[in-house]
Amino acid sequence: MPFYQSRGEIPNKRHTVFKNPKGGIYYEELVSREGFSYIYSNLYHLNMPTQVKELGSFQSYYKFPYLKEDHKPYHFITSANSPLLYNKDILIGCFSSDNFSDDNNNSIFQRNGDSDLLLYIQEGSGILKTNYGDLDIQEGDYIIIPRGVIYQIYVDRKIKGLEVYSKAPIETPSKYRNRVGQLLEHSPFCERDIRSPELQKPINEKGEFFVHVNFREGTKSFTYENHPFDVIGWDGYYFPWILNINDFEPITGSIHQPPPVHQTFQSKGFVICSFVSRLFDYHPNAIPAPYPHSNVDSDEVIYYSKGNFMSRKGINPGSVTYHPMGLPHGPQPGKYEESIGKKGTDELAVMIDTFEPLYVHPHTENCVDRDYPFSWLEKNK
Repeated sequence: MPFYQSRGEIPNKRHTVFKNPKGGIYYEELVSREGFSYIYSNLYHLNMPTQVKELGSFQSYYKFPYLKEDHKPYHFITSANSPLLYNKDILIGCFSSDNFSDDNNNSIFQRNGDSDLLLYIQEGSGILKTNYGDLDIQEGDYIIIPRGVIYQIYVDRKIKGLEVYSKAPIETPSKYRNRVGQLLEHSPFCERDIRSPELQKPINEKGEFFVHVNFREGTKSFTYENHPFDVIGWDGYYFPWILNINDFEPITGSIHQPPPVHQTFQSKGFVICSFVSRLFDYHPNAIPAPYPHSNVDSDEVIYYSKGNFMSRKGINPGSVTYHPMGLPHGPQPGKYEESIGKKGTDELAVMIDTFEPLYVHPHTENCVDRDYPFSWLEKNK
């Protein structure tokens, strides 16, 4: 994230002796991207953060084949935990509270090894605990957990939603930032809307602390001698953060505005947009429903969160649609005409556009709406 934060105790200068008043020194850890050439933070630990006691075996996941087997629109009636779509830039799926606990329902330490993680909270609440501090979780939150961050999620009320694993950093759109990184005046959200971690009292415990490191191909556990949350202070530009979808201020116009006005995040290979409650177009002859369109250079995925979805019927909260590049899609018959004269919408939805083709995970077979490709026929009004 392109703004500076500081928490807890830090020394006056980096890479210098930082004395612990109880004896010894605190231990500095640099966490940086793109080698030493992009954003970074410095963390200060009670103990060396490198003390591994034991290594688990690498547990392989399903091997992702990059082979196109079909080309058609999809409607996924999603289950609680299901990977849905992927390419070499992104993995898109749905998650539930089970993702964050072991077989005994205990919250586990996790770290993402080769991907940044975005979670969209469809429902539920809890606390995200990290080595940078804590963040409260609520419905509508976009939670960004960059790779390398050690985290636990404690669930107060069962959580489920959309998950996105990204090969590259997930950032605020560059078009919303000035040349020094500040969000511009016309950006649909600003730094005030972004929540960053509140550092907690450091935990100075020795024992066996299991950290599960997640990779696209599998997972591996590391057993550390010291509790991962022994940080007494940190500063920098690199940390987990949260933006709530309801803090996104929609941009409207007299006629229908294209999806780029809803852009919320960017990465290499895809963008994420937020469709939120907003006033409709105010031209006397405006058609508020989106026009049929063919995006010939991008695949489109929409996660339907809440509200009344003006462009089609048969879509429930938690449904996911996927329209591959080059195929025309848009409102169902009748929905285009029905939108004329309407003043606003209360829908919430998350859209992901990728610039490389997506592949459908074979585990989706049980949650695919087989009739969806024919849902634009006039008989389906």
